[in-house]
Amino acid sequence: MTLDPKLVNSVTDCADDALAGLVACNPGLRLLQGHRVVLRADLVAIRGRVALLSGGGSGHEPAHAGYVGKGMLTGVVAGAVFTSPAVGSILAAIRAVTQAGAAGTLLIVKNYTGDRLNFGLALERARAEGADVQMVVVGDDSAFATLKKAGRRGLCGTVLVHKVPSPCPLPAPNPPRLNPICPPHAGTLGLSLSPCSVPGSKPTFRLADDEMELGLGIHGEAGVRRMKVLPADEAVETMLAHMTDPSNASHLPLSPGASVVLVVNNLGGLSCLELSIVAGAAVRCLESRGIHIARALVGSFMTALEMAGVSLTLMLVDEELVGLIDADTTAMAWPNLATAPATSQRQAVPAPKEGPVIAQLETSTGPGAARVQLVLERVCSTLLDMQDKLNELDREAGDGDCGHTHARAAQAIREWVHAWPPPAAPAQLLSALADLLLEKMGGSSGVLYGLFLTAAARPLLNRSDLPTWADAMDAGIEAMQRYGGAAPGDRTMLDSLCAAAQALHALRSPGADLLPVLTAAVESAEAAAEATRHMEAGAGRASYISSAQLLQPDPGALTALAAALSDGTAGPGEGSRATSLAQTKVQV
Repeated sequence: MTLDPKLVNSVTDCADDALAGLVACNPGLRLLQGHRVVLRADLVAIRGRVALLSGGGSGHEPAHAGYVGKGMLTGVVAGAVFTSPAVGSILAAIRAVTQAGAAGTLLIVKNYTGDRLNFGLALERARAEGADVQMVVVGDDSAFATLKKAGRRGLCGTVLVHKVPSPCPLPAPNPPRLNPICPPHAGTLGLSLSPCSVPGSKPTFRLADDEMELGLGIHGEAGVRRMKVLPADEAVETMLAHMTDPSNASHLPLSPGASVVLVVNNLGGLSCLELSIVAGAAVRCLESRGIHIARALVGSFMTALEMAGVSLTLMLVDEELVGLIDADTTAMAWPNLATAPATSQRQAVPAPKEGPVIAQLETSTGPGAARVQLVLERVCSTLLDMQDKLNELDREAGDGDCGHTHARAAQAIREWVHAWPPPAAPAQLLSALADLLLEKMGGSSGVLYGLFLTAAARPLLNRSDLPTWADAMDAGIEAMQRYGGAAPGDRTMLDSLCAAAQALHALRSPGADLLPVLTAAVESAEAAAEATRHMEAGAGRASYISSAQLLQPDPGALTALAAALSDGTAGPGEGSRATSLAQTKVQV
């Protein structure tokens, strides 16, 4: 197993460098000289008030330094990655806030042996110096069916504890082991698709591509169950069922009518798209259980380096606790939280009325309609047959989905044609195809084809003779160039289209013979598509790729005249592929 690369200057200095970068970008924060400690810049503001200090190993960013600010923590003490902070640095932080005039200090500590030991020793030494210091230990892990002697681990629920006690007075003295602040009022459970790796080390465990880990911790330790990857809705249902199962000794008691704060926490490497999907699933699942979601926080709050996973935290709340969650804070990592419940039942904004259309669509059932269907079916079949080839070509210069995108368009056209006959008038036909591709195709290609067909329809509103078809081709290309920014020679679909349009100009000549003109247009387009093999891309994603790596024709140029690349179209007689297609066009 190889080491995963990390964008750091050095393994030994990465925690210090991260804190220095955070402080450099946030004027409300200061480093404590000689220590891995971040404090509020306005320490004078805590005179006569309780200072809140927390901390732990690095690698959980934005925890913990991201929660330093008015309304949350006074300061944090950081260790190396996944390593408890040094006792000397914790003691230095306590001394700093004490000497700034704090009425006392509350240490908020996650329930891990190293953190309890180091913060506990610093507490005892500070008390020996006369400081008034207390400690609470947060244990919100809901993974274990049988409680371990060490208790529940401190996870993302700690972030809520950072927020909730900020206006509270110092608690009455108690030994730290008697101060678990979360259970039974909060629970957290993690789920991951990947492990993480400490800088300079190998991944902490292995997962197959089709596996996910339930109940893992935030230091890369494995979870309580390994299972096959589930859809997001099922994964969330599994998580919540585990968290609230009464047979689970670390479960969160959750009854219908309960009010909770929900935290959907990115463990570090999950995409924002996936995180929003999980958040929606969690809201729906909780609503189905009759749970009121007073507030929902979605984002990265307590991570495990680059772990591609998510944790769900539920905290039972009343109006007072919700008010504390809503209280203002200057901490940079606390979200701009909406002071309203989460719900999946928000009323959608009504769809706007459609603007004026070209004309009422009139379908045709005559021979002309049959021929239109024949040509469209041939184009769709060709695009579907070319799907894998187009994806392969697109992978060299794009995201490898050109074939998928055009196959999606082809399938949509097929279904549309089979559902009812296409419009009879050319302008209506092109406009209907534009609407269909804009809705179903997606991507830049869908918009470009929509532009082309919409603009091409305008000249055909009142006339559909041969010169007008040449005008329609020019109008469509001009719209694509105006908004897309590409030009012939840029290695795009315009190379094929412009070559065909140039040949179609012959339709403007009196007595033009349609079949030879269409044949020349298709042959020109095919030659232009092949010529893109030797071009340097000037537009689109391929323009960011070195020309030395672009050795194949542009996939967009090929799809622009895809039907020309298919053998034996429905036209009568024998001949080249181009002539065959042209004969079909003449019939239409």
